[in-house]
Amino acid sequence: MTASHILLLIGGYFLLLLLISYFTGKNDSNADFFKAGKQSPWYLVAFGMIGASLSGVTFISVPGWVESSQFSYMQVVFGYLFGYFVIAFVLLPIYYKLNVTSIYEYLEQRFGRVSYKTGAFFFFISRVLGASFRLFLIAIVLQQFVFDAWNVPFEVTVALSILLIWIYTFRGGIKTIVWTDTLQTFFMLMAVGLSIYFINQKLDWSFTDFLASEELKQYNKVLFTNDFFAKSHLLKSFIGGFFIAICMTGLDQDMMQKNLTCKSLKDAQKNVVSFGLVLVVVNYIFLLLGALLFIYAEKFQIATPLMDGTPKSDLLFPEIALNSSLGITIAVTFMLGLIAAAYSSADSALTALTTSFCVDFIEIEKREENQRKKIRKKTHIGMSLLLIVVIIIFKHVLDRNVIDGLLTVATFTYGPLLGLFTFGIFTKHAIKDKYVWLVAFASVLIIFGISKIPPEMLNGYIIGYELLPINGLFTFIGLWFIRKK
Repeated sequence: MTASHILLLIGGYFLLLLLISYFTGKNDSNADFFKAGKQSPWYLVAFGMIGASLSGVTFISVPGWVESSQFSYMQVVFGYLFGYFVIAFVLLPIYYKLNVTSIYEYLEQRFGRVSYKTGAFFFFISRVLGASFRLFLIAIVLQQFVFDAWNVPFEVTVALSILLIWIYTFRGGIKTIVWTDTLQTFFMLMAVGLSIYFINQKLDWSFTDFLASEELKQYNKVLFTNDFFAKSHLLKSFIGGFFIAICMTGLDQDMMQKNLTCKSLKDAQKNVVSFGLVLVVVNYIFLLLGALLFIYAEKFQIATPLMDGTPKSDLLFPEIALNSSLGITIAVTFMLGLIAAAYSSADSALTALTTSFCVDFIEIEKREENQRKKIRKKTHIGMSLLLIVVIIIFKHVLDRNVIDGLLTVATFTYGPLLGLFTFGIFTKHAIKDKYVWLVAFASVLIIFGISKIPPEMLNGYIIGYELLPINGLFTFIGLWFIRKK
């Protein structure tokens, strides 16, 4: 598949998204941009959230992680599932009762203005980094397989990617996102299914042959219970996944904004529970695809692609889909799946950042009514420029698998949110609000220091995603010390 063909495919795909944007963004009101008029069907939101949650990171990075970690990621996914039940039956009732636009408004009502701004700040940093991780992944694929052939700089590739997202979200906002995410999830799952089918066909296997093969047994170990000190131990992974789900979905304006567009609390709960169950199956299929990619690469002597001279396992899937002898069908479906997976999370992130900045920081509801739409649109442009800058920085500093990098960053940035919401929900104490930001930043600094302790000093114990609940615990303890008598 040539670079020109890929660009034509991307162009056609975005014309389809623009068509959806045209119909969903006709009203162009702030109410539709932020809440979609609270009229979204729950099943539509649930299906679209699969794509937004998985993103390009899962589409490429999870399969690329199989060689080094086997199927240990499923331990984290099982933790996700239990976390979604907490979201459905603990957090959503609070958000719907308070009828919030930004979920961090809860912190203002519970503790005060500084707590509210602190929570919104940590979400903002988390989502900027998370969205940048996801967009960085698609940018390096486009650069490697399209724009390098034309000597287009990486910075231009990033700017074009963000521009395309901005074009179809600047009017409809979350109302557009609910519908485009549904389409994008469909393309992503179709691409994974067809990739598994065509690779098995090339290997002269049926899907049943693949599941029973000796080659798969080299990769498909799920439970790791032998070495508690290892990062991949079952208990550590499960606990990490449990809290990651609560924080990166339940305490995340991006993911919750979609749920708050449902007609009722009951619909939103059905959405989250069904979404969590489906996500377990979908992640397992992605890991099966990863194993199949490495089996195929070994059989046909396909080397892991290099990026800046270093092997990058995240690029193995695109290398096989676009440059091997699997045919045009898998190349087309791969590109559709990649674009859909990457943009289904990035577009909603851009909308959520705009919402958070407008509602939480510049308090758009207090501005003159005739100025609000103009402020929202300027903010949307500003958030787009911010993502461009951060993604370009990532190219020069990121040195790990993207999914691992994303989850590691979450342990730092979501910890204070976990502590704040837990203290608010499970205690009745008021706190000295003006000191909250000090507690939150102190907790992050302590956790950062702990993460830098060499394993040798801990008898070989490797610190993993369990840092997230520990971060939340330190924040909780700090809030306890500044509580009012």
